[in-house]
Amino acid sequence: MSSPVPTASASALIDEKIRSLADWRGQMLAKVREIMHQADPEIVEEWKWMGTPVWSHAGIISTGETYKNVVKLTFAKGAALPDPAGLFNSSLNGNVRRAIDIHQDDDINVTALKDLIRAAVALNVEGKSKPKPRRASSNL
Repeated sequence: MSSPVPTASASALIDEKIRSLADWRGQMLAKVREIMHQADPEIVEEWKWMGTPVWSHAGIISTGETYKNVVKLTFAKGAALPDPAGLFNSSLNGNVRRAIDIHQDDDINVTALKDLIRAAVALNVEGKSKPKPRRASSNL
């Protein structure tokens, strides 16, 4: 198993990825990144799975993947999050994750995205604060 990339290095790698995408995808990834930090200044940037930007706070909030025709934000626990604005438009059948596919001419509902990010952070923090169930001891 590979060791995690230090946060400063992860941020630099995300900077480089944004620069290397010399089209709308780099601009959109930069915009999403900014929204993540505005929604939660304590978000930590990570670099995982051979080149995927990841934003975390008490666990993964979202990944920021780029494909030929889409920037995809995959929320690790998206199925458990309220989405009254209907931002999730991909991976809707999964039991855990949900994603937002952003296409070139899409406008981002910044307020709704920030609410979704904050809800994901709250869910992660809540999960970290719950005591783990104790296993019954066996005296066999």
